[in-house]
Amino acid sequence: MIGSLPEFLQGTGNCPSRKPLPKLKFFFMGSNPLAGIIPEWFFQLENLVMLSLDGNLLEGPISVLLGSLQNLHYLDLGGNRLNGTLPESLGQLSELSHLDVSSNQLTGMVTEAHFSKQGKLMFLDLSSNSITVNINSNWNPPFQLLRLNMGSCALGPSFPAWLISQKKVTYLDLSDGNIVGFIPNWFLDTSSNLAYFNISHNQLRGKLPNHVASFIEIEFLDLSFNLFEGPVPLSIGASATILLDLSHNHFSGAIPWNISHCIPNLYFLSLSYNHLSGEIPPSLGDMLSLHIIDLSGNEFTGTIPPNLANCSFLEALDLGSNNLFGTIPSSLGQLHGLRSLHLSDNHFWGDLPSSFRNLSNLETMDLGNNAFSGTISPWLCESFPHLRILILRTNSFYGELSPKISNLTSLQVLDLARNCFTGSIPASLGDLKAIAEEKKQNTYLRYGQYGGRYYEETIVVYTKGQLQEYNKTLSLVTSIDLSDNNFTGNLPHEITKLVGLVVLNLSRNYITGQIPQDMSNMHQLQSLDFSSNRLSGTIPSSMSSLSFLGFLNLSNNNLLGAIPYTGHMTTFDAPSFTGNPGLYGPPLPVMCQGDDDPSDDSDKGTSEYDGLIDKWFYLSVGLGFAAGILVPYFMLAIKRCWGHAYFDFLDQVIDKLW
Repeated sequence: MIGSLPEFLQGTGNCPSRKPLPKLKFFFMGSNPLAGIIPEWFFQLENLVMLSLDGNLLEGPISVLLGSLQNLHYLDLGGNRLNGTLPESLGQLSELSHLDVSSNQLTGMVTEAHFSKQGKLMFLDLSSNSITVNINSNWNPPFQLLRLNMGSCALGPSFPAWLISQKKVTYLDLSDGNIVGFIPNWFLDTSSNLAYFNISHNQLRGKLPNHVASFIEIEFLDLSFNLFEGPVPLSIGASATILLDLSHNHFSGAIPWNISHCIPNLYFLSLSYNHLSGEIPPSLGDMLSLHIIDLSGNEFTGTIPPNLANCSFLEALDLGSNNLFGTIPSSLGQLHGLRSLHLSDNHFWGDLPSSFRNLSNLETMDLGNNAFSGTISPWLCESFPHLRILILRTNSFYGELSPKISNLTSLQVLDLARNCFTGSIPASLGDLKAIAEEKKQNTYLRYGQYGGRYYEETIVVYTKGQLQEYNKTLSLVTSIDLSDNNFTGNLPHEITKLVGLVVLNLSRNYITGQIPQDMSNMHQLQSLDFSSNRLSGTIPSSMSSLSFLGFLNLSNNNLLGAIPYTGHMTTFDAPSFTGNPGLYGPPLPVMCQGDDDPSDDSDKGTSEYDGLIDKWFYLSVGLGFAAGILVPYFMLAIKRCWGHAYFDFLDQVIDKLW
């Protein structure tokens, strides 16, 4: 149904005082584009038992009349645009067992009064709002919850002490709750029923015990983004654990060598961004249910265990930012379901194994910042129909870039910077299908989802002169970076067919020729760097229409002529154009071709005139001085009597003065 809640439900007819639909008990209208506010008459449905309006576009506050629905057992208003505070009259609903107001825009404070008579409440979801939970630590709730989700609610700074009374909770989410300090011992001792526990994105600290009997049956454990330290508490999950996320903490030491015995049925493992060291235990390869392995951002050493290939369901393998070394085991080519591979920022060397051609489902291959070498084999351009991201940055690859690169029809990010590639840039680069079209719809790149948790694809792109990390908007990013290589030849005109390209960096090569005149076709460009090449000719005037361009560097080339300093080009300063002897016009100080300092023409003329006067002045002084000394000398030397008369005359003058 589209629109607002239907008016016929009022059922007033010719009798305005008549209550609407007095026998209505069940009302389900979830996942419809219903808009507007919840009308007041809706809360006169006094016999209503179940009300579900979740997943709509409803807005406005929740009426205080909500407390009049005394027979209500089930209330789901989640996933709307409701705002304001949660009315205290909610606490009068003594029959309520299920309450979900998650994913709205609710604010304000929730206190004990909101639950004063709710002795039957078993399901409570206040998550994804901006609610502050202000409950006394001594409060003894009237209910025993089975599921509690307060993710993103302000719960802290202390761990909620009232949870000590909740003995039956199986699902508990206190993530992003501003909680500081330690998990109290009473919680670890009394939470034996927990199957789902998410306390991520807080500031909890301390060491966790390795053997906690109460957590033996937990399936989902997310402690990420806290300050926990000490060894990895793998026994905390034991055999039942399916998801374990301890990422972004301060755990240290090695992963236990017998990890497969501790958590044999694990589906999702993330230990990223801790201080873990040692080698990757080969027993990981015995955990055949693994879909996600994320060990990035640690201090692991050694090589990749070849038997990781036994994890045939693996979707994402992230070993980036460690101290791993050696060659890549060819056995990894057996991971036919692998979609994301990150081995960047390690010390790997050698060629890419030819077995990688079997990874036909791969969407991301990030091997940057290693010591890989060799040429780009033809199979690399033919075996990956789904490859979106290819990063080989900062390695020692060499040879020419194959024209078959255009076969990677899904490619959005191509980063081959800082290698030793030679030859010309193939014209077929302009045929990269996924970059030749504009990206208008964002698609999250997520893998291995379980219980609302997933591995989210993240890469770093060099754009606008700096490194930028992308994850949630990654599917909208298109980038080609071939900088710091030995590419030669003309800049191919076909590159202007990439109308969806956002970042283009060809700097620090030996590229010649002219900048294509129809660069304006690439109207999505935000960062363009052609610096330190051998480009010639003029800057196309059409570039002034690239309205999204935020970074431009054409410096250190052989460009000439007037800079088309109009439109959007006026937003760039002189450093974008310096090092081109033939360029002139704003923002450069050279106003005309061949001028040394065009802004000072009048000063230059004045300076030349003043210099001429100075020369004549000093010349005349010199001549006058010479004449005053030499002429009397010659005259007195010719006739000595004139000399005696002259000096007698001077003596008489001096005597008179004194």
